[in-house]
Amino acid sequence: MDVGMDLDLLVVLVAALWGAATGALLPRAAYRFSAPSGEAWRERCPREHPVRGWLGRARCAQCAADETSLGSRAADEPSLGSRAAGEPSLGSRAAGEPSSGPRAVGQAVYGPRAAPLALVTALVCAALAAATGTRPELAVWLLLAPVGVLLAAVDLKVRRLPDPLTLPLAVAALALLGLTALVPEHAGEWTTALLGALALGAGYLVLFLINPAGMGFGDVKLALTAGAVLGWYGWPTLMLGTFAGFLLGAFYGGALLVARRAGRKTAIPFGPFLIAGAFLGVLAGAYAA
Repeated sequence: MDVGMDLDLLVVLVAALWGAATGALLPRAAYRFSAPSGEAWRERCPREHPVRGWLGRARCAQCAADETSLGSRAADEPSLGSRAAGEPSLGSRAAGEPSSGPRAVGQAVYGPRAAPLALVTALVCAALAAATGTRPELAVWLLLAPVGVLLAAVDLKVRRLPDPLTLPLAVAALALLGLTALVPEHAGEWTTALLGALALGAGYLVLFLINPAGMGFGDVKLALTAGAVLGWYGWPTLMLGTFAGFLLGAFYGGALLVARRAGRKTAIPFGPFLIAGAFLGVLAGAYAA
């Protein structure tokens, strides 16, 4: 095995580890951003305990302490042998009847699990590294990928793309690609990235104005980032990634119709498909560069 192949494998491995580490930190942010319409983010867990910080597991320490306390009190109750004749025990309660005994483990977890988010982010980062190799734009893709996974998770949960993520992400993408354009051996063009962001954002804005019920304004803002990363590799990549996003969304909507889980007027979150299309377009553009 030559040195070049060894280096490529090392880059993919490091990217996968980066994706797993950053993905494991997303659950709390995913919960906090999955707020009802009109709220920027959640401030409390489902039991109204304050949620502090943005990164890490979505698990409430106060809820966990409450569960432990209830479990300890249940363990101190009289045993079955010491109960009076005819007194119901925990095991003899009717199914579904409330109990003062230990509750199901994991009720302190109020958001998505870390493992699925870590796995998805690791796979995305590894694929980007395999396609991009050691070119400098890989650092940009690895920084943007966890935020893309976070946005997809939030949109799937509450069908909204929060402004604190979408607009800053577009600015960050263009700024990082601008810096990358100054580094030797890059394979894209910052000018087409900027024009791609404007073009795709404008296209989605037209769709939003034509049919606001079918296209959210959050998708318009997210399209700025998608246009930037796709435009980096040129207009053919931009068209490919855009088409892939719409195609994936159409397949998903069609599958829901066939399964009778949605009607023709059912709204579906388009953000995950916009992100997936951009991801596939970047992979194709990186391989071809």
